[in-house]
Amino acid sequence: MMSVLSKCLLQLTLAVIKPDAVAHPLMLEALHQRILDNNFGIVRCQDLVWRRQDSERFYAEHSGRFFYQRLVEFMSSGPMRAYILAREDAISHWRELMGPTKVFRARFNSPASIRGQFGLTDTRNTTHGSDSLESAQREITFFFPDFCADEWMKKEEPLFRSGQIRYDHQNQIHTLSLSS
Repeated sequence: MMSVLSKCLLQLTLAVIKPDAVAHPLMLEALHQRILDNNFGIVRCQDLVWRRQDSERFYAEHSGRFFYQRLVEFMSSGPMRAYILAREDAISHWRELMGPTKVFRARFNSPASIRGQFGLTDTRNTTHGSDSLESAQREITFFFPDFCADEWMKKEEPLFRSGQIRYDHQNQIHTLSLSS
């Protein structure tokens, strides 16, 4: 169960478990547990497969860079899992938990990080996470077009922050525990 975090507002971030990890059910389960163990609230969770066009749109800002085609191909190569995570300073906490983008650097500087433990290459580095509030808003909308962050912040964030939630094992998300 998520602990009461603080009096500060919770922040939302997007977290993606990439196809290299989703292909291994035990690794996916371990990564999900790692999210829970690090006091993230799981607001939404979905498994999906991208078409090439989805990958091209999501990574459009990298078009023309040397790794773009490789990244587009990889991200549309198989199933992935996307999360909306909530926590105080969620963006920086998730990025710290992931570790450096470059797997060699992650293994050397952050061996306990997700990428340090599970990353294979700089493209197949297990996870993605938003790098700013603006990116988080844009990326959450890309993966969860029906999710309204402003509405969640007004109606559900105070309840999440105060600990009035429970973990729903079947759906693998946190839900409000208030009785209606």
